[in-house]
Amino acid sequence: MVENPLVSVIMPVYNGRRYVKQAVDSVLAQTFTDFEFIIIDDGSNDGTDEILKRYAVADKRVRIITRTTQGVTRSLNEGLELAMGTLIARMDADDISKPTRFEKQVRFLKEHPDHVLVGCRCLLIDPDGYPICEKRDIALHHEQIDALLLKMMWPVVHPAVMMRASAVKQIGSYDLRYRTNQDHDLFLRLAEVGKLANLPEILLEYRQHFQSVGFTKVASQANTVVEIAKAANKRRGIPLPESIPGKPQILRPMDHHRNWSWWALRAGNIATARRHALAMLVAAPLNRASWRALFCALRGH
Repeated sequence: MVENPLVSVIMPVYNGRRYVKQAVDSVLAQTFTDFEFIIIDDGSNDGTDEILKRYAVADKRVRIITRTTQGVTRSLNEGLELAMGTLIARMDADDISKPTRFEKQVRFLKEHPDHVLVGCRCLLIDPDGYPICEKRDIALHHEQIDALLLKMMWPVVHPAVMMRASAVKQIGSYDLRYRTNQDHDLFLRLAEVGKLANLPEILLEYRQHFQSVGFTKVASQANTVVEIAKAANKRRGIPLPESIPGKPQILRPMDHHRNWSWWALRAGNIATARRHALAMLVAAPLNRASWRALFCALRGH
């Protein structure tokens, strides 16, 4: 264990064998080194625990908590209870932090004492790590971020944030009522005690894949975020948003391949666009959209 670390990194993981090594390596490779790394293994049964044990032996900054499955919200709060740092960095087991992420976020929070959270811009990557495009709608300044959160949009990426531990404890940590979108609720409550910001640099590679919560629990997420926004408006004594998002469209894997192909093409990531256009064609060889996507990807524009 590290004594009196400035930063506590909290990462829950459940059956993350495919990606967890990349995630852990990216944290341990940070240019800023004064941190402890708390990993909550939430009952994995795919061999994730064996991978994590090797890291705990090799690096004293790594602390592994292994227990039965209790869900991500309880895992996050357990990590907060164990954290010794004055700053909390979040990380997910399928993403990749750029080497200077912690260094730049620590510097920002030291220079901006009125801020309680800082995130960053993020690069979307596909399941195999190929670049898709920069994530859209990442606002940089507090007023924009807070307004977008109230509109049930997504201007802050949870595994990309660093927060003041004192502020998180002040607002009561993560709300156990929310099995999804617990970050959206936390961000809105943090915005009521301090300022939020995102750094303008891309400091996290944010993986898109079919096993993530964002893909498997779309409907429940949509309902939960409305509940969270209503609660925030009530706390603040302001009217509810004029428009409430309707039920989200449930996308098939082919739909995601289509989106990733076009987003990558527009961002100039031609190889990624071709990979997913080909996946579309394999899934739906008689679909005109598949051939159009492949033709444009092969052409490069």
